[in-house]
Amino acid sequence: MTAPLIIFFVLAALAVGGALSLIFQKHPIHSALSLIVVMVALAGLYLLLGAEFVAAVQIIVYGGAIMVLFVFVIMLLNAGIEEHTNFSKLAGFPGLLLAFALTGFIAATIARSTDTVQAASQPGNMASTRDLSTMIFKDFVYPFELTSFLILVAVLGAIVLAQREKA
Repeated sequence: MTAPLIIFFVLAALAVGGALSLIFQKHPIHSALSLIVVMVALAGLYLLLGAEFVAAVQIIVYGGAIMVLFVFVIMLLNAGIEEHTNFSKLAGFPGLLLAFALTGFIAATIARSTDTVQAASQPGNMASTRDLSTMIFKDFVYPFELTSFLILVAVLGAIVLAQREKA
């Protein structure tokens, strides 16, 4: 086994473990911290792929700014430990069938798209940082700004909800 392969498996296990911890945590702050672990592991995987810019953006934007917003909103809403409830009938057997169907669909899609993945992984097909920034700030500037606006609206909505409970 080579060193990059070992690093890949460690980062992949860290990402999956963080995702499982995110789902099964009872306290929202612990879930947010688990999400940070997932984001950092994904940044490491991007570094293994040679996408340094995407890894840096992953750490700065998602691991930093977005998670600060999540933690701020959780603390503002004073969210405590999650209450344990019984599963609904939709979360039982039909949900399990739906999960297996989705897994099968994803596996079939991946199996059919091996040629595309191999063509995209050629060294000459890599996008530079200049190309990425041109795409974000020229071609996709409206979706980029719309995302910023939606995050702002979500934070303002959390503040309004928190103020209603105090009054």
